[in-house]
Amino acid sequence: MTASNHSWRQFKNLLMEAVALGCAILVASPLILVFYHLLHEGFSSINWAFFTQLPKGEGEPGGGMANAIVGTFELLAQAVLIGVPVGVCGGIFLSEYGGSRLNWWIRFAADILNGVPSITWGIVVYALLVVPMHGFSALAGGVVLGLMMIPLVMRTTEEVLQLVPHGYREAALALGIAKWQTIVQIVLRTASRGIVTGVLLALARVAGETAPLLFTALGNQFWNHRLTQPIAAMPLQIFAYAISPYDDWHRQAWAGALVLLLLVLALNIGVRVLTQNRFSGKS
Repeated sequence: MTASNHSWRQFKNLLMEAVALGCAILVASPLILVFYHLLHEGFSSINWAFFTQLPKGEGEPGGGMANAIVGTFELLAQAVLIGVPVGVCGGIFLSEYGGSRLNWWIRFAADILNGVPSITWGIVVYALLVVPMHGFSALAGGVVLGLMMIPLVMRTTEEVLQLVPHGYREAALALGIAKWQTIVQIVLRTASRGIVTGVLLALARVAGETAPLLFTALGNQFWNHRLTQPIAAMPLQIFAYAISPYDDWHRQAWAGALVLLLLVLALNIGVRVLTQNRFSGKS
């Protein structure tokens, strides 16, 4: 190899490294800009009242988003109760049971559902729950978020279960352990961290949804005491404040967006931590 060829190879290598670095910066820059803008606009409006007080009346300064923060966690808790059992059981069926043809159609349907716009989910649950119940409710909001979680949890659970070595299953069956006990006591325990990772990803996916909640939970300026009542949520409160003509509400909308972003960021950091420990072989 001549010196000129070696120099040309080094130049092409450095050029491609620069291009790859530039693309990485382009990918990360929108997140950095959004986070900086939210910090600049919303951090000054975050105070104790923001986390402890109810919203004030129209045009009245002050107040907070206490009911929306609690409502968000209440909706996410309902979504977990609905979406996680169904999604995990579906993933177990795809990984451990079922025929290849049936499983192909189930996977295909789950992949399609993962791409359905969130507003479509809201319209469907509006027709199935809100109209028959003659009103918006926290229950309808939790159901729509739970339904959105199911296909993602199911697909991630299936992929994680397939990573468990088949030798574990064969050894348990050779000892006379029933198949369902093998799945519950060995396979699920081995894949538990990956399943939790999938659940956190699904929660991060639905935590900031606004469109489906507009058709189901609607929003509430006060505390919610029953599942059959409308409920406040941070995405709904941010939307209502952002389109209002009041400057104080605009500031609180920025603060709410910052808190919501930090919540989603915390969920994603949890996913990264769980994934890192899993791949590093730590128990």
